[in-house]
Amino acid sequence: MPTISMFYGIIVRMYCANAEREPPHIHVYYQDHTAVYDFIAGKYIKGKLPSKQNKLLSAWCEIHLDDLKADWQLASGGELPLPIDPLR
Repeated sequence: MPTISMFYGIIVRMYCANAEREPPHIHVYYQDHTAVYDFIAGKYIKGKLPSKQNKLLSAWCEIHLDDLKADWQLASGGELPLPIDPLR
């Protein structure tokens, strides 16, 4: 599962699989926390990050929504997603 971005200790990854399940999502890691986040709806499918990191992740997803959608298309077709700029 390739890492597509890292910022403020948050690692964002996206699976590459032809049959990756909907809705479009990312896998997020921060210290001992893991989560699956629906970046279209802006909500967790599984797990959760601490409040501060949740706000950072939400802002990053909003800023990079078009990039995330493009990466989802690549990844769901079995191709590697492209890196996305971190939150600065």
